[in-house]
Amino acid sequence: MSTLRVPEPVPSVADDCEQLRKAFKGWGTNEKLIISILGHRNAAQRKLIMQTYAETYGEDLLKALDRELTNDFERLVVLWTLDPAERDAYLANEATKRWTSSNQVLMEIACTRSPQRLLLARQAYHARYKKSLEEDVAHHTTGDFRKLLVPLVSSYRYDGDEVNMTLAKAEAKILHEKISEKAYSHEDLIRILATRSKAQVNATLNHYKNEFGNDINKDLKTDPKDEFLAILRATVKCLTRPEKYFEKVLRLAINRQGTDEGALTRVVATRAEVNMKFISEEYQRRNSVPLDRAIVKDTTGDYEKMLLALIGHAEA
Repeated sequence: MSTLRVPEPVPSVADDCEQLRKAFKGWGTNEKLIISILGHRNAAQRKLIMQTYAETYGEDLLKALDRELTNDFERLVVLWTLDPAERDAYLANEATKRWTSSNQVLMEIACTRSPQRLLLARQAYHARYKKSLEEDVAHHTTGDFRKLLVPLVSSYRYDGDEVNMTLAKAEAKILHEKISEKAYSHEDLIRILATRSKAQVNATLNHYKNEFGNDINKDLKTDPKDEFLAILRATVKCLTRPEKYFEKVLRLAINRQGTDEGALTRVVATRAEVNMKFISEEYQRRNSVPLDRAIVKDTTGDYEKMLLALIGHAEA
């Protein structure tokens, strides 16, 4: 008869802080110890660890991590340790400063977070940068991208499951008309994608396919090189099937010549506590390789170990 393995109790916050302090002391940093603690604590636990560390040692834990760790491992640990709203604010700010027409990070944050989570990220942005996310997005983007991204990051969608089918049919027709006219940045098309609840967008796009024969993203693929069309397709995917969007980001990050650690780090750090299970399943289905094996093949050392701890495939 097999016995159930009882999970080991999580040490106290004070113990975690003491161990982290030890990891930073002496000759060289004990990265394995850092992974064994931070890689296995949820957002609420990490927040308590940061507060207690600052109270006990008079030092910001993030600054200590920044000082003691390097490269991709450091970025992954710091992003993961941050409060989720603070993390989104940081990533959004970075994306505005480095904005190019192929950068989809702002859209990703706006469309894959719950309305409440996006609101918290916008509040964290105010507190940290002394300005609003939407004013920075407006300042750093141009043209059609600005027309789409400002309403997306400003949105506070309804989060319920109720759907108005009459509205879905009417707006599917509007979307089809505008796409047929190649009016991809028309205010009605952007209004529908930027303000309707995710359930309503899903209903509208299902009706679009039933009524007009194509998936909307197929009709938005008329020019594969057009980066505005690419961000519109990604917006649709993030609102309706986020695990498919994130699988593609991971696949491109891992399969390109030289790994795109920035994208790999961002997706794992932001999705590990949200829907990583579905992303991993989608990755396996699409690539016939488990995500953890792809990560092992493509990364090394402490960075690899931390990634594996976060996607739930390692006993660190």
